[in-house]
This record gives sequence, structure tokens and C-alpha cells, in this order.
Amino acid sequence: MTDHHHIVVLGAGYTGMFTAVRLAHRIRRTGVRITLVNPSSRFVERLRMHQIAAGQHLAHHRIPSLLDGTGVRFVEGTATTIDPEARRVTVDGDMSLGYDTLVYALGSSTDTGTVPGADTHAFTLDGPESAGRFAARLTEVAAAGGTVTVCGGGLTGVEAAAEIAESHPGLNVTLISSDEVGGMMGAKARAYQHRVLDRLGVTTVTGARVTKVLPDAVELSDGRTVRSDAFLWTAGVKVSPLAADAGIATDERGLILVDGTLRSVSHPEIHAIGDAAAVRLAWGPVHGTCQSGLPTAQYTADTIARLLRGRTVEPFRFGYFHQPVSLGRRDAVIQFTKADDSPARWWLRGRAAVAYKEFVSGSPLLTYRLSKRMNVTTVVSKGGRATRRPAM
Repeated sequence: MTDHHHIVVLGAGYTGMFTAVRLAHRIRRTGVRITLVNPSSRFVERLRMHQIAAGQHLAHHRIPSLLDGTGVRFVEGTATTIDPEARRVTVDGDMSLGYDTLVYALGSSTDTGTVPGADTHAFTLDGPESAGRFAARLTEVAAAGGTVTVCGGGLTGVEAAAEIAESHPGLNVTLISSDEVGGMMGAKARAYQHRVLDRLGVTTVTGARVTKVLPDAVELSDGRTVRSDAFLWTAGVKVSPLAADAGIATDERGLILVDGTLRSVSHPEIHAIGDAAAVRLAWGPVHGTCQSGLPTAQYTADTIARLLRGRTVEPFRFGYFHQPVSLGRRDAVIQFTKADDSPARWWLRGRAAVAYKEFVSGSPLLTYRLSKRMNVTTVVSKGGRATRRPAM
């Protein structure tokens, strides 16, 4: 192992932060340097953005504080280009960082570019600033007894609609979904979720896509028009074009193509994790969630440490375990799953589910703090037989 080896981690979200902290512990006293690059010094708890959007005030966590004692250097800035042949990253157009190993953890953001008007007239949950702007608008709408519409009936949309309705009981909340709301859950958990949404007064509109967002309405694919005073967009995600622009092999969505050890198939010194990686296991593709992202971060930190020591590496294995959904601050539903994220028999509701969901949402920060002193395991399930074949 060389004392001059430099590891650069791009992105300090859930996965990038965990990789940097765990790797620092794994390679301490080796002389290897780690630099973590992120546009903001604030650590964003993406699992809680719907709470900020509903007007709640959350703790402000600073990345330098989370890194304190690890020896990881933090650079506040945006990676603008990657030169994989020279192994250099340009930050904010003028700072150049050379690397021997690159961890690409830039994650994803809400895709507002596929539906006309979404980028202009809808808010997103991409960060505390955008969620905060929506919260300010929500206060105005609520004071006037108006209507807010959440576009997207996935779990993020469900959490946002429930949180908004509970925090602003006089507000009219509409949730629009092209498919059944929360359709990925089992029948019992889904029925419970629907009962809670009904109790909170959330109106659901299903069976049609949003085709256009106007200042005061959305147009649907079946010809219907839904009027509203504010819109929150939670439908679809996109990734940064940085990897594709650099000539790194990506799929049609811009995710980095990786081998069974989560290394770029075109540039093996680049490791891709979380939403930025096109990971495919025997049961199918891994989709971007914190649940799958943290295990890719843990695995990659361990893999880099082993490679630096000249050791062999086993392929990445992972299986989904649960779908935890908050339904405001006083209710929740947890659907336990099979390795491929399809619903299993067991599910949880009510107060027990609230405690479970809160533990899940708070666990990354606890994991980072503990990882400074020990190797904390985050993989709840490796999927059993379903994942014994390597990632493809």
C-alpha cells in the first residue's frame, strides 16, 4: 500500500458519507488520503424532506462535524468535470483534484424535465432549500384555505401527502398517481395506507398521468384537469450527466455500469454506489433507495480497503427487507419484503410502525458516528439464495 494513494469521494449524501467515514476507519494509520466533495456543507437527510416541506423544523447537521476525528478532508464545491484518463476531478471549474481511486456517489434528483411545466410550476423535495420554499408557499395556501397537489403516488408522494395533510388540517390535499397509490405494497398494508389517507382528508386521483403542469392546474392524460394552488412533484428521478459526459460507461439513464464488485466496467478505478450505479443482481435491478444505498457504500468501503491490501474481493450481494412509510407523525405502515422488494406476508402498522420508521430515518447518522470507532454492519439481508449469483 502506498502512502501517496488518494481516494476522492464525490457526493456526501447517505452513501458518500458512509463510504468516507467507514473507509477512514478501515485504512487508518496507512497514509492513504481521503477527500470528500459536496456542493454544500450541510448534510441532507433525504428521508425527512417531506417533514420540512410540511413546515417542520429539523436539526441542521454539518458535514465537517460529522467527519470530525476521521481525518477525511472536506471540499465544499461542485464536481464539474471528470477526466478518467488523467484521473482528475475539476471542482467549481477551477480546483483540480487528482485521484487514484474515485467513489462516485452523486445520487439522483427529481426529474421535472419530462412533463411540460413541472420545472417551472412545481416544487420538489431535492433538498432543504427547495422543501423550505414549498413549506413557505404551503403556509400561504393553507391560510387561504386552498388546495395543494402532490404529483406521484409512490412512497415518497404518499409520505408527503400524509405529512402535509396532518400538519395543515384545514388544507385540501390531492394526491395524483398514474397507478394505484402505494401499489408496490401488499394488499393489507396498502389498504391500511389508504384508510389513513382517507382519515387525513387526502383526495386521491388515479389512473392517469400528468401531461402538463400549469400555474394553477395540471392536465391529465385522460383529459381531466385538476386545479390547485401549489404542486409538489415526486414522480421520477434523474442522475447527473457528469459520468456520461466524461466517457465513463453508463446505461441509457446515465447510471454507471458496474461489475459484480461495483466497479466501473470501463474504468475499474472508479467505484459507483447508491442511485448512481446500475447494479443488477440475479433477481433483477437494484433501485435507488437509502435501504440499498447504504449497503453499497459499506461494501465499497470494505472493497477498497481490501484491494489496497492486495486481498481478494467477493461480489456484492443484497436483498431488500422492508418498505417503511410514515403517514404523518402519529401513524406509519411497514411492508416487509422479499429480496426483490416484492411484498412478503408480514407488515406493521400504528405506533409500532411509527417507532420502526423513526429508527430507520435516524439510523444513518447513528451509523456514521459509530463507524468512526468500529465497523458497523448495515446490510439487514443479503437475500439468501436469490442473490448468491453475483451482480451482473
